[in-house]
Amino acid sequence: MRNQSKPAVEAAFLNVQSAAQYMGISVNTLYVWRHRRQGPPSFRMGPGGRVMYRRDALDAWLSEQEQADSRSNPALNPLNKAPQQRDRRRAA
Repeated sequence: MRNQSKPAVEAAFLNVQSAAQYMGISVNTLYVWRHRRQGPPSFRMGPGGRVMYRRDALDAWLSEQEQADSRSNPALNPLNKAPQQRDRRRAA
């Protein structure tokens, strides 16, 4: 039997299955995001046109998503802002 230890160098490019596993989401979610052009950047590689993802692009995209979420980014949390005064107008 072969020893199936983890390779010393991680792959720079991931196919759809590996990218989905890396991100902890389903393959179908990646396909839907790709179809809607809203997920991480991908490209086709080789004569068969396999969809591939760069590992560093996945990390950058995940970081962008984290920064855009008000739960992860205190600057976007509405509870950290001073309350706004409402303009009190009298009904005429």
